[in-house]
Amino acid sequence: MTITQSPRLFYNDRKQTMKVVTAHEMKLLDQRASADYAIPSLLLMENAARGLVDQIERKFGILHQKRVVILAGCGNNGGDGLAAARHLRMRGARVVVYLLSPIEKVEGDAKTSLCIWMQSGGILHDATHLTWKKLAEDLKHSDLIVDALLGTGTSRPVEGNYSRAISLINQSGTPTVAVDIPSGISADTGEILGVAVKADYTFTMGLPKRGLFMQAGLEHRGIWDVIDIGLPAALIEQSDPPCQMICPSDLIHLIPPRSLGAHKGDFGHLLVIAGSLGKQGAAMMSSLAALRCGTGLVTCAHPMSLHVGAHPMEVMTYPLPESQEGTLSLSALPLLLKAMEGKGAVAIGPGLSRNKETAKLIQHLIMETPHPMVVDADGINALALDLSILKRKRGELILTPHPGEMGRLIGKGSEAVQKDRFKIATDFAQKWGVTLILKGAHTLIATPDGQIRINNTGNPWMATAGTGDVLTGMIAGWIAQGISPVDAAGLGVYLHGLAGDLAKQPGLIASDLIKKIPEAMKRLK
Repeated sequence: MTITQSPRLFYNDRKQTMKVVTAHEMKLLDQRASADYAIPSLLLMENAARGLVDQIERKFGILHQKRVVILAGCGNNGGDGLAAARHLRMRGARVVVYLLSPIEKVEGDAKTSLCIWMQSGGILHDATHLTWKKLAEDLKHSDLIVDALLGTGTSRPVEGNYSRAISLINQSGTPTVAVDIPSGISADTGEILGVAVKADYTFTMGLPKRGLFMQAGLEHRGIWDVIDIGLPAALIEQSDPPCQMICPSDLIHLIPPRSLGAHKGDFGHLLVIAGSLGKQGAAMMSSLAALRCGTGLVTCAHPMSLHVGAHPMEVMTYPLPESQEGTLSLSALPLLLKAMEGKGAVAIGPGLSRNKETAKLIQHLIMETPHPMVVDADGINALALDLSILKRKRGELILTPHPGEMGRLIGKGSEAVQKDRFKIATDFAQKWGVTLILKGAHTLIATPDGQIRINNTGNPWMATAGTGDVLTGMIAGWIAQGISPVDAAGLGVYLHGLAGDLAKQPGLIASDLIKKIPEAMKRLK
């Protein structure tokens, strides 16, 4: 079967905020749609099925005479698949349904969809008449597989017939569409529950689920999009989920306008405290990224012996006393506090090293600086030595750890962080009163009020040295221009990923990304 669409979908094209939910939160929304708005649950299933088939046709072309195998379970996810089978056949597809459960175990709306399929003469193989050899052949020789086995309610390891069927799907080599979430992936954590479908597309119902953005969910979902199942907008707006996607339309107004009489002093002055012997690149990348975001003036404070001869001419430098290892000395503290006068924000951490004296300097600066401060890299490592410093901070803090640095902050390994990104980020931000940016695929922004936002820009080629330094400079640069720290975090994370997408290619390096920042800003506008 020919895929007619680009192999990359972008949520960025949507014009309104979209919440991201747990399995329980989605279940409550479905229930409230029926209880408070008198929307029959069967209608929601019908909307889901029709939307699913619309998406399949959009991605795979005309369905007439295409061979489609649907694997259905006994729950509502299977019901969506059974209803979709009917719509696929109405569009001319040759559909076969394999029900991985005895017919008598199917209940509720799924049973209604099953009865309609059977009464209309649809081909059905249920668990009591299942021939595994026949299923394997049908999967291998079909044009498309629809995975409607297990939905968001799955919480136990997949076993028995379901496990065997999932293995056959993955072995078939046939394009596969997952309904709501790939079977065997936890909707809340993204972990594999024993075995999981490796989908080419996942079309999630109503709202995206957290598991699509974590752990194995990232690899198993394929290209994803959301199907509108008819939940009232008012219901979604009034719901409690604290998590949502970063929406471009919420960012457009944040970039400061430029009047005809504007001058550099109108767009802030940023102090970047960064660099050490052998790591001057981190300091320069953060500084240049801030300038590319439109910051009027950028001063980089660095150890005095640091070679900055090749630094961007637009960046002002401020050499400071250093330790014997070529890192910033604690004696630089009064000079740095003086240098902060007239500055709009401070970025600290890139390339500073883990020297003990420098770590002490960082800790003192966090306790004594009233300016908004973006803390990255070795700034975070210094905090990990004594988290109580966060209770003595003077200004607003944005921390930008990658999973390894996050692990140091909480005394766990990076794998433990990746397994529970949402909770770890939210708990830390609330406990310590900071904005926390947990970097990685679908970077998270957690705020002290318990809210969390997910980014959908960026790509794996950005996993290279220096891209985190660029993000630090971007966020701090926008704070210096007068944008609130929380808004600057959202703007910086989104445009950082978008610049990476514009520069996407094998061998991408951080300086490639910096060059694309102006274009990313134009795209947002």
